[in-house]
Amino acid sequence: MPAPRTREQPRVPGERRPLLPRGVQGPRRWRRAAGAAVLLVEMLERAAFFGITANLVLYLNSTNFNWAGEQASRAALVFLGASYLLAPVGGWLADVYLGRYRAVALSLLLYLAASGLLPATAFPDGRSSFCGEMPASPLGPACPSPDCPRASPSPYCAPVLYAGLLLIGLAASSVRSNLTSFGADQVMDLGRDATRRFFNWFYWSINLGAVLSLLVVAFIQQNISFLLGYSIPVGCVGLAFFIFLFATPVFITKPPMGSQVSSMLKLALQNCCPQLWQRHLARDHQGARLLPDQRSPQPGASPQEDIANFQVLVKILPVMVTLVPYWMVYFQMQSTYVLQGLHLHIPNIFPANPSNISMALRAQGSSYTIPEAWLLLANVVVVLILVPLKDRLIDPLLLRCKLLPSALQKMALGMFFGFTSVIVAGVLEMERLHYIHHNQTVSQEIGEVLYNAAPLSIWWQIPQYLLIGISEIFASIPGLEFAYSEAPRSMQGAIMGIFFCLSGVGSLLGSSLVALLSLPGGWLHCPEDFGNINNCRMDLYFFLLAGIQAVTALLFVWIAGRYERVSQGPASHSCFSRDRG
Repeated sequence: MPAPRTREQPRVPGERRPLLPRGVQGPRRWRRAAGAAVLLVEMLERAAFFGITANLVLYLNSTNFNWAGEQASRAALVFLGASYLLAPVGGWLADVYLGRYRAVALSLLLYLAASGLLPATAFPDGRSSFCGEMPASPLGPACPSPDCPRASPSPYCAPVLYAGLLLIGLAASSVRSNLTSFGADQVMDLGRDATRRFFNWFYWSINLGAVLSLLVVAFIQQNISFLLGYSIPVGCVGLAFFIFLFATPVFITKPPMGSQVSSMLKLALQNCCPQLWQRHLARDHQGARLLPDQRSPQPGASPQEDIANFQVLVKILPVMVTLVPYWMVYFQMQSTYVLQGLHLHIPNIFPANPSNISMALRAQGSSYTIPEAWLLLANVVVVLILVPLKDRLIDPLLLRCKLLPSALQKMALGMFFGFTSVIVAGVLEMERLHYIHHNQTVSQEIGEVLYNAAPLSIWWQIPQYLLIGISEIFASIPGLEFAYSEAPRSMQGAIMGIFFCLSGVGSLLGSSLVALLSLPGGWLHCPEDFGNINNCRMDLYFFLLAGIQAVTALLFVWIAGRYERVSQGPASHSCFSRDRG
């Protein structure tokens, strides 16, 4: 049986392809090698990213900085949001100036430099060099009543840490938005099925990197040293940078083709504010008339193509915007889920005296506590198991039976699992607070910080992590596939950037909600319980997120059904199908 022929994509002016041996198997083998190199780079970059985020709340909450619990959670959410929200910046730079290859290489270099700030602030001399000396707590009169409010102190070293985290977020978002499309470019010649499978394995490599990071880095950070624990992510980024440069000869690289962002903005202004658009044309009429004579002609989309692409964007955006509340729920597993876990009983890996476990749960010098970040492994292991099972068994079987759901149907199912995850978290928090209010607490020392925890085992968090992992399979992976496949080829980078940007919007909305509820009178305002959350009502916060997710999931189902009906019409096939990636 002859091997299937590869589909050769039309060449782009300035595109560089590697010199490959003639025949079918040669190009296919090298295309797979290029795709594998991209997956390896992504795995190492994600290992570094999860190494930074896994214990960020604990790091900021430790005696190194003494941030309050809500301050540390807010910083983690801001960092996670920035790492997605800034994705269009990296995509725009790649489209206009750098190209995807150079954008990824320079982003990894920035990543390497910025991530060095965390180990530099993990030891006293480095902290004093970057942040100055930690201010002493001000002395004042005692609080006359137990209910009087106390203002939380300004977090130590906040400007330096926020600047470093934002630079890491910019680098990570640029790598994410460009490496995804860059990897898909490497296997595009192998057909649409190869592109779909690439996204499955791309997500699998993300979670493999997370496993390596959580098993090793999180354990070292919590039990040995933050200095060593944050040095490992720096090494991972350096190795990823080396592999990316080493694999350059087998990569397909494309030159920057210009960005359609300005065209889309002009069309949006023309449709939404016609009077303002007419004033803009009248003011800039002479410059618009002289501009073509002052520059050399460049390849770009025609006005008709701009209008067609704008219509596609208008159809796709409502689908992606209604995913934002899902991302609000998703990013809780790296912020408030972590904070909740620190206030549950975290057992020792090697208990010094098992018979005395019920009396004192403080970590002994001769034993190590299980890293709270290991709970993320429940989410990651689900993805690592289900992605190959789905790719090799479930999807082919459903395809043969003509029962394979569409990407939008999978995304709706993912929203349901996200909803159930945050409901389970809220119920667990209610039970935890029940123990706290009956003075059934134990003390445990995690990362040199003493927490007053409920005697509930941290393993009760596993269901909410499992559910959020299942939701990833059905919401995030099909979301990537939808953003790449439904976009016109000339807008794939921009729409992938918008997809990741909206993910960041979800994280920042979650951070804003935490900040709002931390104001006096809010559910998360508990300054008298500095460093702990035992006087907060995080359960109500989780239930509020569940309600927001439920309402927008119903809206998503309606919008997705309308989108699929419009896409199946004859007009959509005649206008856009030949331009899809």
